[in-house]
Amino acid sequence: MSERRFAGRRAVVTGGASGIGRAVAGRLAAEGARVAVWDRDAAGAEAVAAELEGGMPVPVDITDWSAVEAAAARTAEAFGGIDVLVCSAGITGPTVPVADFPVKEFRDVFAINVFGLFHCNKAVVPAMLKGGYGRIVNIASIAGKEGNPNASAYSASKAAVIGFTKSLGKELATSGVLVNAVTPAAVRTPIFDQMPQSHIDFMLSKIPMGRFGTVDEIAALVTWAASEDCGFTTGSVFDASGGRATY
Repeated sequence: MSERRFAGRRAVVTGGASGIGRAVAGRLAAEGARVAVWDRDAAGAEAVAAELEGGMPVPVDITDWSAVEAAAARTAEAFGGIDVLVCSAGITGPTVPVADFPVKEFRDVFAINVFGLFHCNKAVVPAMLKGGYGRIVNIASIAGKEGNPNASAYSASKAAVIGFTKSLGKELATSGVLVNAVTPAAVRTPIFDQMPQSHIDFMLSKIPMGRFGTVDEIAALVTWAASEDCGFTTGSVFDASGGRATY
């Protein structure tokens, strides 16, 4: 593997201020990419971008199509194009049974995890098609394949990400723009702060390796899928689940 796989490449990482997104942004930059850190946490995006050579903070609410469209235009203008998109921004929503799930909060999960991801994919595709090259990696979850109890909104939203990725990958298969998803099992990140300990314990109990993944382990797989090394794979889903995935 070349240590400069992304030399000359221009990348966007959503949710780049923390967790998996932050680890991915760091690895892309270390391997030569210029990285735009998209996050609704403006201070966090600024701090992470400052750590990256050529990093660019882009505060953006991905649930707002107009804001995402403007962020993509700003990034493409600053970088001269966009080659890579990693969509890592997401929320879990409440951990409660469906009968008790607040309707608004169910919609809020989809607003970020599905519509926000759709906005970001839609916004960067024209720039990638113009350059005849692109790599999109959407972060889904093992919950989208298996369904976690008391996490219906999160599980359903990540299933939607998988279906969306497969669809877009087929649409763009002959264009030079490849679209894949990664489905981590539980990884200890700030998203754990949104969950009760009982749910965290449940997720750990389902992982045959008996431990949570690390952000660096997920970033290693994501950056492969975002690189030229991934040349004959699109519309696919890659597990990083410690053995949990059964299909």
